[in-house]
Amino acid sequence: MAAPHLHIVMYPWFALGHLIPYLQLSNKLAKKGHKISFFIPRKTQAKLEPFNLYPNLITFIPITVPHVDGLPLGAETTADVPYCLFPHIMTAMDLTENNIEHLLHDIKPSIVFFDFTHWMPNLTRRLGIKSIQYFIASPVTVGYNNSHERQQGIGGSNLTEVQLLVPPSGFPDSSIKLHIHEAREIALRRRWKFGGNVLFYERYYNGLIGSDALGFRTCREIEGPFVDYLGKEFGKPVLLSGIVIPETPTSALDKKWATWLGGFRAGSHLKPPMGFKSVEAALPDGFQERVEGKGIVEGGWIQQQLILEHPSIGCFVTHCGRGSLSEALVNQCQLVLLPHEGDHIFNARLMSNNLKIGVEVEKGEEDGLFTKESVCKAVRTVMDDDNEAGREVRTNKTKLRQLLLSNNLETSYIDTFCEKLQALLK
Repeated sequence: MAAPHLHIVMYPWFALGHLIPYLQLSNKLAKKGHKISFFIPRKTQAKLEPFNLYPNLITFIPITVPHVDGLPLGAETTADVPYCLFPHIMTAMDLTENNIEHLLHDIKPSIVFFDFTHWMPNLTRRLGIKSIQYFIASPVTVGYNNSHERQQGIGGSNLTEVQLLVPPSGFPDSSIKLHIHEAREIALRRRWKFGGNVLFYERYYNGLIGSDALGFRTCREIEGPFVDYLGKEFGKPVLLSGIVIPETPTSALDKKWATWLGGFRAGSHLKPPMGFKSVEAALPDGFQERVEGKGIVEGGWIQQQLILEHPSIGCFVTHCGRGSLSEALVNQCQLVLLPHEGDHIFNARLMSNNLKIGVEVEKGEEDGLFTKESVCKAVRTVMDDDNEAGREVRTNKTKLRQLLLSNNLETSYIDTFCEKLQALLK
């Protein structure tokens, strides 16, 4: 007898880099017949509607985001504000707690998926609902930074950069090593109040210890030892959805991009990473005029998935966000890794040192600065047919791509994911 279909609520952090992956997972679950209630900031709903592939099963429930002093009027997500105001967006999200409780009481779901709302496990427990902390960050990132030892042992939120250079006890042997400037940034972030008086890492840790299970957008073939470490560390199920390969968009690549990319031979072009909020702020005077015909500078969100699928794209210089890497891993472009902060650093080390499927741009050990020469060196390494290190990286990348696209791998992960969701309710 087939298991009954579930009713699941999604309530991700108010950032497109979290909302979109949650919706991609929702599409996979809806494809299996499960009902999804997706809580989303009211004005942001229109941006995500084109990505809802199962509107008969995925229902957007608009959430009015309370205004917080210091935020521009009408600001809802991190896309509406500069980085320094992200904690204010978190404060606004925390203020929705009472509204969320009323909604959950009325619609009575089986399970709630969340990431940054650390109060969710206590709320769902009162209502007799299961909660899953579903991370966009990778298991290696969460494990390195959020162990019991890190949170409750010597240092806590005051861990020094020197202490953070050393992995926590029991962390899997790996090539995940931090540079001094990276450890310094992470140490500062541990003291970052991210919404009200709650520290950024307290949000993660409270969810880790309070939720009924943990969930990750990855697979054992990529991060198996780190998944096992987290399961042992927190003593609860760790559910893997696979990397959640996005469905091919129904829309075509914009004519501007298709025409321009079509002028290059296959595998010859490079897509750089995301950057500043505006093109004008990012570029020196006259830059756009100097590169006319050689490149396109585009601000805001673009059709990245379709661009990476284009045969002209041979290399992707990526900031190492989880969503971008998921799109790149299943395409034929090579990876140049240019992480900036947080989980991007751990993603880059995993790809370059552990899996050896990309080349990371060299940076200064102390200051973290990189040069145009170091970027060019990384691109040449991964693209030069005569470079031995590049050949190894390209071979490994091809093998992983073939594995991820192999018959039934993703289906198997989603099926197992759904089975474990059902098991939580027994």
